[in-house]
Amino acid sequence: MKASRPTFFNLTQIQLPVGACTSIAHRISGMLLAVGTPFGIYLLDLSLRGPQGYARAGALLDRTAIKILLLLFIWALAHHLLAGLRHLLTDIDIGSELRPARASAWAVNCGAAVIALLGIGALF
Repeated sequence: MKASRPTFFNLTQIQLPVGACTSIAHRISGMLLAVGTPFGIYLLDLSLRGPQGYARAGALLDRTAIKILLLLFIWALAHHLLAGLRHLLTDIDIGSELRPARASAWAVNCGAAVIALLGIGALF
């Protein structure tokens, strides 16, 4: 007997649990941190070269596109840190049951969003 397989797989209709979304966002934030860190090191190096380098780094950071990227980097840093702490706690069986795991996933997502919103005030 042949097993019936789905013929149409609509990705927009899948509803992932909040823990899965948090885990996926944790991976995405890690990739953003890996990509953004060399740029941060470049800006630090440029600003430490002298007054002209500092002025050039400041001019770069005044651009709106760079500010948006910095805001994304702030979110990635906050989310990766909070989700990493959540994963460490669940590894030692703190909050690994369903209800606390959902609550901690929501706390990570909301906490990272709040930190990013606080970053808007500092950047703009």
